[in-house]
Amino acid sequence: MASSAPQSSSSSSSPPSENFKNLPIMSLRSKIVEKIMENRVTLIVGETGCGKLSVAFKCTTYLDRDFLECREYSEIVPQFLLEENIEPILCTQPRRFAVVAVAKMVAKARNCVIGDEVGYHIGHSRVMSASSKIIFKTAGVLLEEMREKGMNALKYKVIILDEVHERSVESDLVLVCVKQFLIKNSSLRVVLMSATADITRYKDYFRDIGRDERVEVLGIPSSSQRTLYQRRVSYLEQAIVKQVVELLEGSSESLSMKYCSGPTPDLSEATMNEEVHKLIHNLVLHIHKTEPDMEKSILIFLPTYHALEQQWLALCRFSSAFKIHILHSSIDTEQALGAMRIWKSHRKVILATNIAESSVTIPKVAYVIDSCRSLQVYWDANRKSDTSEIVWVSESQAEQRRGRTGRTCDGEAYRLVTESFFGQLEKFETPAILKLSLRQQVLFTTCAESRAISDPMVLFQKLMDPPKAEVVEDALELLVHIRALEKTSPRGRYVPTFYGRLLSSFSLSFDASMLILKFGEAGMLHEGIIIGILMDTQPLPIIHPFGQEALYSEFTDGYYNQDGKVSGLMGRKEVIYMANFCAFQFWQHTFQDNLRLERLKHILKFDETTDIQFASLKIEEEWCMFHNLVQSSLLHIASIYENVLNSVHRYRPNFLATTNGLPSYYEPYEFQHTCLLTVDHNDDSEPLTTDDDPGNSFYETKKCIALPFVDTNGFKKSEVAFRLANSIKEIKICYLEDPSGNQQTQNLVSYNGLEASLCRYFVNGTCNKGSQCSFSHSLEAKRPVCKFFLSLQGCRNGNSCFFSHSSENVSLPNSKNKSCAAEDVPADASLLLNLFPSPDDGCLLLFDDFDIQFSSNIAHFYNPSSIICTTSAVKFLENLFLQDLRIVWGLSHPHGTIISKAANNSIPWEEVKCVVWIPKFGNDVENWEEQKGLIKTFFEYLAIRILGDALYEVQVILVLNNQRFAQLQVESLGRENFFHLRESFPFDEYSFGRVSDDIVATKKNPMLASKPVVYAFDLHPPTDIQFGDYTSLLHNQLHNIT
Repeated sequence: MASSAPQSSSSSSSPPSENFKNLPIMSLRSKIVEKIMENRVTLIVGETGCGKLSVAFKCTTYLDRDFLECREYSEIVPQFLLEENIEPILCTQPRRFAVVAVAKMVAKARNCVIGDEVGYHIGHSRVMSASSKIIFKTAGVLLEEMREKGMNALKYKVIILDEVHERSVESDLVLVCVKQFLIKNSSLRVVLMSATADITRYKDYFRDIGRDERVEVLGIPSSSQRTLYQRRVSYLEQAIVKQVVELLEGSSESLSMKYCSGPTPDLSEATMNEEVHKLIHNLVLHIHKTEPDMEKSILIFLPTYHALEQQWLALCRFSSAFKIHILHSSIDTEQALGAMRIWKSHRKVILATNIAESSVTIPKVAYVIDSCRSLQVYWDANRKSDTSEIVWVSESQAEQRRGRTGRTCDGEAYRLVTESFFGQLEKFETPAILKLSLRQQVLFTTCAESRAISDPMVLFQKLMDPPKAEVVEDALELLVHIRALEKTSPRGRYVPTFYGRLLSSFSLSFDASMLILKFGEAGMLHEGIIIGILMDTQPLPIIHPFGQEALYSEFTDGYYNQDGKVSGLMGRKEVIYMANFCAFQFWQHTFQDNLRLERLKHILKFDETTDIQFASLKIEEEWCMFHNLVQSSLLHIASIYENVLNSVHRYRPNFLATTNGLPSYYEPYEFQHTCLLTVDHNDDSEPLTTDDDPGNSFYETKKCIALPFVDTNGFKKSEVAFRLANSIKEIKICYLEDPSGNQQTQNLVSYNGLEASLCRYFVNGTCNKGSQCSFSHSLEAKRPVCKFFLSLQGCRNGNSCFFSHSSENVSLPNSKNKSCAAEDVPADASLLLNLFPSPDDGCLLLFDDFDIQFSSNIAHFYNPSSIICTTSAVKFLENLFLQDLRIVWGLSHPHGTIISKAANNSIPWEEVKCVVWIPKFGNDVENWEEQKGLIKTFFEYLAIRILGDALYEVQVILVLNNQRFAQLQVESLGRENFFHLRESFPFDEYSFGRVSDDIVATKKNPMLASKPVVYAFDLHPPTDIQFGDYTSLLHNQLHNIT
């Protein structure tokens, strides 16, 4: 959460009228505000870049002057509303890059720190505060909030849905959910924005929200200054022919055949052939040669990562002339924002997928080269997975791309199709919701808190473009089959099971969520969470040098390099995930453990004010570069990891009680890594990110060459890889089975008991071994199993594959055909008593037992003379029963009980073998940060005590309500101080006393557990082999406290 800026109020910013008086939208300011407040739905339509969401910038720099003319509507309309004291305001964007970029622009314009008056929320990253008045979010984030909170997620005065023409699944579901809540809430105001939306369709869609309701349409004219800047559009047979005549010859039809592989979109494959790549490259060189203004940049739209790589490789030879920026989902957001920079010494070339189509204006883009192709994701029934293909864009998409130029200077868009070909493109793209299996979306809907959006059969028919009913029914049947849903009665609703609720709570993709629980059932929950997150993460932790696949393979081999035949991992994706899993664990053990230890060393230096965490960020960034890692990706995964883990604690599935939280990176304990740095000097090429000196073409890089970073047996990676391979197979098999439990097999020939598999060469007529062949020459023999069919990527050959797509011959050891269930272990006093040491071996220390309630109750089952309890209370008259307890009076917790001089003198630490703390917390939400700080301090002080006095046998027990445990992220707080959760189970209040920590689970989600739980932690000391003798320092600090 960002801190407040000194100047954050709207009064600190110049009003839009001062800086944007020449923009046509300014003359409509009063009308825009008036119409938004008069009508529940307002549609604002205007040409791209004419100020729909813009703010007033103070034109203090050259860059600001360029931005002044190219604001987006999604930046200025919220300012109009805010200046009329209409707040808070929510603005959604279709992509994360757009959310961050627009939010930062608006914050800069408002002269406030991002996260204060202006904030944003993407994925699991929140940069906002309670004082934020304008909040930008992705559609996916808003959708998740509506699922969890229903109407309470829409507590805004105005909700602005930008770029509504982009028909992603999330955007369409947000639209239908908002519409349902509009019907119930007459005070809600919704603004739809787009430059290319089908106005009539949106007006018709919202026409039935209420009697006498109307959808107000406001058209924003182009800027009067726009006449100064021309936007030319060229097609293959027109201006491109004239300008690059030596490249293109022939008729329009022959050009289409050469560059589009056909005369019309229906008869052409949208592949990127070599001729298209050559044309793009030569166009870039032609523009660079003929355009004298070096600041005018080129934006190239390409469909795939591979296409971006090909152009990048071709342009790298001209690094003295071009600065190349990449806009792709795999590129870190902060790195992608470098495309906003204007270069004077080099021509900027931006290679982008459709991530750059809308929402964000890149300054000084004078030329757009549009391949007129994009990547489309769809559900492949043969491969039982989502897959992708290159398709032709719609006219609407092409217009968005054209609109990226001609904003601050004359612009030209080159469309790499003929004009007649372009005229036959679809007007609008097909909604994504019509192409997917909808498993995750259906589950999401059934788990929604509000009944207004919780019935998928009803809600999906209210979409602007409803999917076929049988698609929704198929998704429901699959979810019932895997026991994520159940039907209350033959005609009743589908409702989520415990397993379904848990799957949905992770906010990850369907397959990633299933994989996490598969790992959990196998006793490897923590490893499963990391790999599940990796499946949904871009960019991954290991640096992927753009266009350098061989170098990338070297980087991944430094962390994981095992034979797929040994590990069972046959797909390239799985190997990459394993390498990144090892990289994340390596970072945790080598860098983060060192940081944790350094922080512990400074905790008792009360006179120091240095923020170790802040000071380490720059060091961490350098360390990551030394080891080929992306710092932001590692931090992102660590954040999501805690969220997923807390969801598990909130629900408490049956496998959680015995889940060991000790990270796999502690095996072997003797693991050691010492950096061996080498310096490479480079003067023949340049990295994607450059330093501030635009003329500096010479740079050096430091790399650690102490390879491999993780050896063959490190971090239990063989076990994890084996579990990953089997989990993927189990998930794939779930998809192969129909609801009756029968496998849907493909290419399966009946098998009559012959042991040998069918010879593939015999089938083709090319086997020359005859009777000596070890494979069967009988067509009745079984076919060997396709090793790719049960991988993440799936088999791309589908029904034409020679190998069997049947799972009946696949061996899955310990595979269970059941889903996880809620914890059903009854509270049992013996479970806690078994954790206590034998009275002959040591004593039990209870912290902060104010009224001696728990100590006296435990004394009924345990030797009282072996119990030491502390209390902050002043000594009161003891009863006879308490006389046997060893009570230490008047000590505050945790400082007084653990590290104070009194604690050194009053508590016989050498006798302590187990410590217990049962905090008494109130339910005031405002105090939760204070409670979290108290638990954090408890773990810090106790770690110093145990490490400083070498009390390694001491185990730590906390008793908390599981909902509070999750809310306060207690497992994370323990892990940050080397305490790892070993086991957890229900606390027996009947035997030991009532825990005054009542948190009631959501009534609409009764499957959330809410009960006091015993959490047993072990401290795992950092290895002195890696970190040296740190215990002596901690011991001296501990015993020199005054």
